[in-house]
Amino acid sequence: MDALLLSRMQFAWVIAWHILLPAFTVGLACYIATLETLWWLRKDDVYRRLSAFWIRIFAVSFGMGVVSGIVMPFQFGTNWSRYIDATANVVGGLMAYEVLTAFFLEAAFLGVLLFGRKLVPQWAHVLSALMVALGTLLSSFWILAANSWMQTPAGHELIDGRFHSVDMISVIFTPSFPYRLAHTVVAFMITTGFVVLGVAAGYLLRGRHVAESKVMVRMSLVFLTVMVPLQIVLGDLHGINTLRHQPAKLAAMEGLWESTTHVPLSLFAIPDEQAETNRFELAIPAVGSLYLTHGFDVEVQGLKAFPADERPPVAIVYFAFRIMVGIGLLMLAIIVLGWFAHRRGRLYSAPGFLRLAQWSIPLGFVAVLAGWTVTEVGRQPWVVYGLMRTADAVSPSLQTGDVALSLAAYVVSYLFMFGGGFVLLRRMVRSGPPAAEAAEALQQSAEAGALARPRGPAAGRRADAGAVAGLAGSAGPGAAGAVPAAAAAGGAASGRVLGSFVDPESRAARPLSAARKPDPGSDPGPDSGPGSKRGPRPGSGAEGRR
Repeated sequence: MDALLLSRMQFAWVIAWHILLPAFTVGLACYIATLETLWWLRKDDVYRRLSAFWIRIFAVSFGMGVVSGIVMPFQFGTNWSRYIDATANVVGGLMAYEVLTAFFLEAAFLGVLLFGRKLVPQWAHVLSALMVALGTLLSSFWILAANSWMQTPAGHELIDGRFHSVDMISVIFTPSFPYRLAHTVVAFMITTGFVVLGVAAGYLLRGRHVAESKVMVRMSLVFLTVMVPLQIVLGDLHGINTLRHQPAKLAAMEGLWESTTHVPLSLFAIPDEQAETNRFELAIPAVGSLYLTHGFDVEVQGLKAFPADERPPVAIVYFAFRIMVGIGLLMLAIIVLGWFAHRRGRLYSAPGFLRLAQWSIPLGFVAVLAGWTVTEVGRQPWVVYGLMRTADAVSPSLQTGDVALSLAAYVVSYLFMFGGGFVLLRRMVRSGPPAAEAAEALQQSAEAGALARPRGPAAGRRADAGAVAGLAGSAGPGAAGAVPAAAAAGGAASGRVLGSFVDPESRAARPLSAARKPDPGSDPGPDSGPGSKRGPRPGSGAEGRR
């Protein structure tokens, strides 16, 4: 293997792992913003519990996305210096806009979203969730604008081997950009929708977090019912655009070698690039033209219409496209089964549907990877379609041994990082929404108490002792009484310090041992009085420590 192939493998390895995180966090940020808005408008505490749960998962995923993505621009200098030398006047501006808009917006509001529930008014916390969601969408906008320019370049002129922007609007809104942006962002949303549906289904199968899970199942099923059919329509429009601007890519997607007006629908084949034909093909005659051109009057160019050195790797594009489409149809079938279960009144109890929904969690990620493979491999052998070849973009000073060493380092570090991240996220999902709520309440109560701590040394020692007792979760009457007392004192004092920015009555401000207790004045229930024979409630005392 030479330095070019190893550099392509290295970039593919990095971006394949990195794209899994935007595929999740873009949709998750929008879901969190929706939950925060519903909690603000409806005052139903289930939305706050769900938001607290998913915010913690978002924080870990977002951090992994930043770390895994920050190394990609460095590869432009180390491995693809001739590419960045030729395109910096165009691509560099688009990446700078991402930093100035998306990154700055996320940096400004992410801290408020993660830590400011008690420190800012509720409308400000909702606004922070909306701004973080907008930041993720703006990031997608600029990255896909840069990629779309590489796919269908426009708005530039070529001077001495370098691309110069002459019309920034045309550079951004290239012929393929609207379709690629819509198709990709909706794919990200669908990916998150199936994660939420699968997590909720897993809880329902185990009888855990039932109230929260029912809300997640209901919201995700309605959302996916709209988005999956919309994605099919967007994919059709994107395919027509690809036929017009990247016909060689579309021919590889269909495994089409001969130009014809009656394109068959190839269900399965093994493309043979040497013989320029398909082996063991199973196809339906003429059906391909119906979704490619919506008729039989337009001739679709086959791969033989292009020189052999201007064709993409056919087999990779062909199979990746079928994986993507097959997963899309499977998603549609899961949604239909969900509505059948709903009609029978068993949406939350049908084990078959719930298991299928739980197993569907990785479907969106696989579909995104397959679609991105179609996009990037189908563009080959061009890095800027029709204008600059990938072989001409690699750094001329690269040595094969150097790239092999850096590739090995990336493989090890990414396996370690994503492996550890997966274990952490899995543990957080297993703990469930109440645990996330209690952890958030404990952390914020400690922060509010620290802000309002008395200045006297003796009082400070007493406050510290109360905080330690609350954090330790000690069982027994003394500890159980100390925790709510310390929390109440801290909340009242912090209310004096922070004014309207702290709501001492918020249930989110309660410590772990009091998070599940009923509000004052509510009906305590027959089993919660002093004479009750029931044991300690889950999440408190010794059981809470376990």
